[in-house]
Amino acid sequence: MKIELKPLSINDINDDVYQMFQDIPAEENGSNNTAHGLSREEFAKWVRKEINHSEGKNLKPGYVPGTFYILWIDNKPVGCGKLRHYLVPSLERDGGHIGIHLSPKYRGKGYGNILLREMLKEAKKMGISKALVFNHDNNTAAWKMSEHAGGVLESITDIPEKGIKLRKYWIDLSRTR
Repeated sequence: MKIELKPLSINDINDDVYQMFQDIPAEENGSNNTAHGLSREEFAKWVRKEINHSEGKNLKPGYVPGTFYILWIDNKPVGCGKLRHYLVPSLERDGGHIGIHLSPKYRGKGYGNILLREMLKEAKKMGISKALVFNHDNNTAAWKMSEHAGGVLESITDIPEKGIKLRKYWIDLSRTR
């Protein structure tokens, strides 16, 4: 199996990546796929915007740079993740460093663990020593991935304005390969 994690690039304005983003729900377990439902032209603009955001350009006040990555398995895009370069108080409350999405047709095959592992490698390269990951308390698959990656549960917190409970995990990257 060939595994590649690549930052989102202009080359990803193609049918395969576009379709992957359309297959991933717009909202699921608190994660938003802002590319879902876009036309091809809008998707091309979205890719350019996200590349700019990864470089710290055109960010809204209070937002931090974040790099989108695509997970490729045997030359097929199966999922994506966003790695925020650093945290601010709002991200420490309910955002974290890493958020991931898998195309529904690739779930249950271990690709989520691969995606999170590869994202943690990228976080370590950025100089992040401990990565913060949040999971909905009712999303057992997600929090098991965090635990599998070495995540230590700090808390389970009610977020009343969102009507959810979040599990807060810290992953010590000095322990990852």
